[in-house]
Amino acid sequence: MPTRTITLAYRKVLDVNSPKPWDKLVLADSYRELRMQAQLYNPGGQYRTFGELLHYVPGAEKLHFLVGGSIGGYVQQLKGVMPDIVNNVGRYFLKFTRYQFELINSDLHDPSKHQVAINFYTEPLHWHDTIASYLLVSDATAPAEANGEVLTHLFQLQPYLTIHSLRPAEPAATVG
Repeated sequence: MPTRTITLAYRKVLDVNSPKPWDKLVLADSYRELRMQAQLYNPGGQYRTFGELLHYVPGAEKLHFLVGGSIGGYVQQLKGVMPDIVNNVGRYFLKFTRYQFELINSDLHDPSKHQVAINFYTEPLHWHDTIASYLLVSDATAPAEANGEVLTHLFQLQPYLTIHSLRPAEPAATVG
């Protein structure tokens, strides 16, 4: 079976029900930053929600970027390892090369309504096979072992994890 190269994307959604301490810190700091940055777009305070700002205020879509800067330190704490996704033996293994912060919605007067997402994108992976709801992958940049073996990871597909991009295998050269 030819090996294809894929990039995975994982969308981590954070809201008041997010249980982990890291999630709560990201949520709190992004909310605080949103309230500060929103003052530029809402000086009279006539809009209450992020959705209203997007709808009525030109340029308010820049808030995704402006607020996203407040979580950079938290993302650095992950040391390039994607959160929440483990292989079949319970180890974190997916490395991400980039991320994108997204405000989903928020109420400038009620932090319990604040909801954000962080979209993580992996380094290239070789996709070797699919076994039921599991993918068998290996690091596309890692060299093979001295004996020719390739170290792999088997993991289950789950909500908010998707194949973001696919590069088909190169066709085999024909001899003739």
